[in-house]
Amino acid sequence: MFVPEDFAVPVELVTEDFRLAPLGPEHNESDHAAWVSSIDHIRTTPGFAGRSWPPADGMTLTENLADLTHHAEEFTTRAAFAYTVLDPAGGDVIGCVYLRPPGRPGSDVDVLSWVRADRAHLDGALYRAVSAWLRTSWPFTEVRYAPRSS
Repeated sequence: MFVPEDFAVPVELVTEDFRLAPLGPEHNESDHAAWVSSIDHIRTTPGFAGRSWPPADGMTLTENLADLTHHAEEFTTRAAFAYTVLDPAGGDVIGCVYLRPPGRPGSDVDVLSWVRADRAHLDGALYRAVSAWLRTSWPFTEVRYAPRSS
């Protein structure tokens, strides 16, 4: 079990710079626009080196919708938790945070996050906010989350 059955999974994290909410199909167009415009940037974000996502050639809106539907199902079944990072003013998707069961021993959770290339200045703030949130609001003691330099 990834998180205890009686654990109340947080449904948001709000800061001055962004808001996290569960990622789902309702974010399809904004999510797709966010990551497709930032593929090279995401691939250089700590934690994404050598990964198959994001695909270099992108994907269709239909393929992205299937991906977001899968993330929402994982959230509902508590198998993994994907959050969209939203601009607090307009609600546009500016990134994502993924909490997944560990892929190898040494942690309770593997965390990845990215922000759009035009919001790269928020990467460090997102890392710090999510790290603090994991310490205070989640049951994890050992977190694997690639550190940021800023």
